[in-house]
Amino acid sequence: MTLTTYMRFELIRVFRNRRFFIFSLGMPLILYLTIAGPNRNEHNLGGTGIDAPLYFMVGLIGFGAMNAVLAGGARIALDRSTGWNRQLRLTPLSARAYFRVKVVIGYATAAATIAALYVAGMSLGVSLSAGAWLRMTLFILIGLIPFAALGIFYGQVLTPDSMGPALGGTTALLSLLGGVWFPVTSGFMHDVAQALPSYWLVQASHIALGGHIWGAVGWIVLVVWTAVFAGLAMRAYRRDTGRL
Repeated sequence: MTLTTYMRFELIRVFRNRRFFIFSLGMPLILYLTIAGPNRNEHNLGGTGIDAPLYFMVGLIGFGAMNAVLAGGARIALDRSTGWNRQLRLTPLSARAYFRVKVVIGYATAAATIAALYVAGMSLGVSLSAGAWLRMTLFILIGLIPFAALGIFYGQVLTPDSMGPALGGTTALLSLLGGVWFPVTSGFMHDVAQALPSYWLVQASHIALGGHIWGAVGWIVLVVWTAVFAGLAMRAYRRDTGRL
């Protein structure tokens, strides 16, 4: 199987899945309209200087996009449980290409979530320049890289039955501590949040408003999380293939 053929197969497989549209698109969209709608006239949410519709749009993008990218791990776990990954090893498709496709699919589903929430945000008055939209999108996509590595790691060590609770719990915890649902601006919780990639994902909103690009701390957090989980995923993959 070639890379192009496998990519096409995976795209069809995902976008024909009704549960994808319900959980990856529908749920973040409903939550956004429910939370941001009543606060559409709040222009200084929690003292951040950010309009509520923009803050919650970026926050729910973080929540939905995290789910979408991490869900790539569930597809890896399913492939392992059915033996599909072993069949793929008999084809010209390399292991690197296999994981690359999973990451691309995760980003494709995340992009669909981002686009849906952008449209919803504009319907509630979010208005940014073209450059601001592009910068925000770029840093959101960069901020998702550690979650792609985490999803692959989960896919290599968990079963399909355990993926649901693991993904749900991880997304809920990182969203809560990272400031998805409310601003985290000071105190011990702020110190904890700064060590999490979900916090820097939410901080993309500041870039959209003309704020500074992530400082050294943000880049270090993202690189460390990515390196750790990529290394763990690689080790788990080698252990898994070593059993065959």
